[in-house]
Amino acid sequence: MTVPSFDAPAGRIIGWRDGRVIRATGIRYARAARFQPPTPEPASPTGIEATGWAPACAQADHPFGMGLMKSSVRTLATTEDCLRLSITRPDDIAPGDQRPVMVWIHGGSYVFGAGDAAIYDARSLVEEQNVIVVSVTYRLGLLGFLGGSGGRAANVGLLDIIEALRWVKANIAAFGGDADNITLFGQSAGGDAIAHLMIADGAQDLFRRAIIQSAPLGISLGRRKMYEAMMKIAARVAHDAPTDDVIAAQASVVSASAGFGWPASMPFGTQYGHHPLPAEEDLDSAWSRCARRFDVLIGSTAEEGSFFIPIIEPLRKLAALPMLGNAIRRAAIGTITRKVYATAADRFAKRHARAGGRAYTYKIHWGSKTNQLGATHAIDLPLLFGDEQTWHDADLVAGLSWSEVHASAQKIRALWSLFARTGSLEAGAIEPALISYRRA
Repeated sequence: MTVPSFDAPAGRIIGWRDGRVIRATGIRYARAARFQPPTPEPASPTGIEATGWAPACAQADHPFGMGLMKSSVRTLATTEDCLRLSITRPDDIAPGDQRPVMVWIHGGSYVFGAGDAAIYDARSLVEEQNVIVVSVTYRLGLLGFLGGSGGRAANVGLLDIIEALRWVKANIAAFGGDADNITLFGQSAGGDAIAHLMIADGAQDLFRRAIIQSAPLGISLGRRKMYEAMMKIAARVAHDAPTDDVIAAQASVVSASAGFGWPASMPFGTQYGHHPLPAEEDLDSAWSRCARRFDVLIGSTAEEGSFFIPIIEPLRKLAALPMLGNAIRRAAIGTITRKVYATAADRFAKRHARAGGRAYTYKIHWGSKTNQLGATHAIDLPLLFGDEQTWHDADLVAGLSWSEVHASAQKIRALWSLFARTGSLEAGAIEPALISYRRA
């Protein structure tokens, strides 16, 4: 069997066959000095071996990733030098074909995760829907999302993603992808990043559609003073400190966010008024100006907040109280869901539509009825990615048979790919027990 290779502007890229898909994995798209913007990787005159998984950004263990989702980041190498992307495409693309391209931006509160974590394996999405999926790994936490003083650039993790999108735009045609039909999709912090890429300098011509899943847009504002407090602690970390020391210092940096209210629940994130983002007071006008450029699908799950009850100690204890515990738990779930996710998603879609763009909102209602998570934050991940082996011991789907998960997952993958192809859900199937959606 021949080894798959692709002649792209970046060079001759050598991939590998994996059943009914072809992979080109761990492709370097840029390099970066610590705390500095990335620089694009030049074309290779000798060929690019794209046969190993992209490493994860160096990161601390985190209860969100290592608990409920049984994250597989630990199976990957970790390094600061993590600016890689991976491509999964059908094995039957004929010369001249152009398939829709979906670029996955992973979540993880901007502090954990990796594009090539097994929970994000796009094989089923690619096989079923005949799309090409690109997953991006970028800098996180103190390495990627805190700066703006002391010789440290802000938003470098966002700039990493922009550099990856430039690579995709320039090279994806070599893999049979349509460079004029690129959809970004991402969950949680990944969705938040996509919303901000819509208004980021240098990014607006790099994609056409945006699927924004459970983005914490309700806590994205009013962060300047918190970042200033965090930077005072971060400034103690030497530019040339060992990577392990930088990661160890991140906990102290996070502790400086205490007392700043809701934003402190996700301390790292985008910084307004620093390249490539506008000032906070200009956000609404910036999103309105770009509305006609993008089709948007944005939404949340019905019970986002249940994800956080077991891992936020005060909430966990209150929810365990006799008599009142269940009422407290339901109230906390509703408040988190509305405040952090749902209300902001609706507002985003309405503004987009008023400004002349096409936008849909959705809500996922599906989840296990035998665990306390239900339609929780991140329940969309097993509906898009992975397989039974990936998810069989994950708390998210405890109580569900794999046949139940797979049947629902096929419907969500079909909806997401329909939007990626057309920018519309008018022809989509209605599954009220699974998902509801409407045009804004």
